[in-house]
Amino acid sequence: MVLLLVAVTVFSFAYNAATAGRAGPPAGARFAEADGIRTRYREWGASGTPVVLVHGAFESADTWSRVAPLLAARHRVYALDLTGWGYSERRGPFDTAHQAAQLLGFLDAMGLDRAALVGHSSGAGVIAAAALKAPGRAAGLVFLDGDALDTGAGEGADKLRFLLRDPYRTTLTRLVVRSDWAIRKIYGAQCGPSCPRLDGAGVEQWRRPFQMPGAEDAVWRMQAVVGLPAARVAELARIRTPKAVVFGAEDDVFSRKAPYETARRIGAPPPVVVPGARHLSLVSHPRQVADAILAAAP
Repeated sequence: MVLLLVAVTVFSFAYNAATAGRAGPPAGARFAEADGIRTRYREWGASGTPVVLVHGAFESADTWSRVAPLLAARHRVYALDLTGWGYSERRGPFDTAHQAAQLLGFLDAMGLDRAALVGHSSGAGVIAAAALKAPGRAAGLVFLDGDALDTGAGEGADKLRFLLRDPYRTTLTRLVVRSDWAIRKIYGAQCGPSCPRLDGAGVEQWRRPFQMPGAEDAVWRMQAVVGLPAARVAELARIRTPKAVVFGAEDDVFSRKAPYETARRIGAPPPVVVPGARHLSLVSHPRQVADAILAAAP
């Protein structure tokens, strides 16, 4: 066992040294200063009321690339990279309150007094916190494959973070990130057969943000629980703004009851449940997701 531990440790240090090169943001990437965080964003559309798209964990603004152009026919559309993900500056703490402040700072940076806010997965918790902090800034709220509750990865992630220390956690992260097979496997499990197959460029789109400076450390410092207590989320029902809840019918991250419970909790109409969609419904079924967002975006 001692010899095995020594061998693994030597391999880990050697592998980490050989893969230490870091990536940069894609050419033409745009940035804004949002609550003191250098925030990367994308923009679509030239007219109409603004819609701001907020991604979930392990995602970036690029995850919206199939939905955003459909919304842009009627709206000015923005998507930002939350700190800890994508190409934005990594600045902790990586929790809901901090990312909500970044979102409100982004609205300020873009000169948006009000905007429809759309949050995917854990991004639902971010837009919920932002709307509760500044109700007048939310012209509409859409929860997409997310309930905004603080019932995320929980104790399992905390235990893994405690048990797996460097250099091993860096090695594990890089082995996954550098594997085309692993990226395609995770993508396929969350997206399902309706999603376009990832070619080389698609794999690189998901991989590259995790090769940015500070990205690996941010992943391990990320809060295991992202969201708000149920009582706080229920306060959204008092905010008079259009709301919508949209879930993939085959989303196995949440229970089958979650879309209906979420809609009741925030005072939204009955949820839109997209047949055949899993957790990445914004990738697999962009037209249905866009239509649901348009119905809630003034």
